[in-house]
Amino acid sequence: MTETVDKKITTGSYETYLNRAGEGNEEKVLFLHGSGPGATAWSNWQFALPALGEKYDCLAPDLIGYGQSQHPETPPQDASAWLETWMGQIESLLDEVGLEKVHVVGNSMGGALALHLMNRHPERVGKAVLMGTMGIPFPITDELDALWGFYDDPSPERMAEVIGWFVYDPDVVGGDLQAIADDRYGAATREEISHSFASMFPITRQGSARQGSVDALALEDAAIEKIEQETLLVHGRDDVIIPLQTSLDLLQKLQRPQLHVFGRCRHWIMIEYAAAFNELLADFLHGYKS
Repeated sequence: MTETVDKKITTGSYETYLNRAGEGNEEKVLFLHGSGPGATAWSNWQFALPALGEKYDCLAPDLIGYGQSQHPETPPQDASAWLETWMGQIESLLDEVGLEKVHVVGNSMGGALALHLMNRHPERVGKAVLMGTMGIPFPITDELDALWGFYDDPSPERMAEVIGWFVYDPDVVGGDLQAIADDRYGAATREEISHSFASMFPITRQGSARQGSVDALALEDAAIEKIEQETLLVHGRDDVIIPLQTSLDLLQKLQRPQLHVFGRCRHWIMIEYAAAFNELLADFLHGYKS
């Protein structure tokens, strides 16, 4: 396993906290994390970075408004404005570390960001892996609505319930989801993190589900259909947060897709099936030269 190092670097107007493993390896992989309360790059990719860092130069930033990256004093006020902040951060990160082209791996909301990166800067992306991805319109699930609404009524008990939705079988992650929930609750309730998150996914003016945030992160069909990168879609069959149908729809719209579905698996494929997921990524990325 390769050691992971971390540091802060300047990306545009913000400081970005970056986890990196395998620096110096020829092929570069950018990992983009999801949107849950208390999420960080390390919480998503703690098993992938040391494994993939054996062969690849793996970079995993905390998105602005998450983890140890900078939190705006006056944060953007909806998902569409945050999307522009994150895209600017990603573009500046690649420029700052001198990477002209990378593979990109995105989890959930990170998958949506990967799709937008391929749409805006196709020349900068080699292959893409989209896991339990957003970025395409779908009716918001009750679980995603509640996940984004965590701060409406935050509590340790609520966090434990939310974390329970991410896995199919708690025994796969050691049977102790409570420890994970406690850690995420501690991160989520840091003042700067809760301040940022509260503005990302507001309810509609009518007080209904956060469907508008799903739609704001989605690409139009015409843009998706122009994406030519080889793309591996990975989804848990039993995902209750982002439905499998999103990957099935992308399978029909992307130019060069593959689909791998894990049965008895929900949203945390990279944790529930860590070894198989890492092997799948390595096999898919193998042979590409930037």
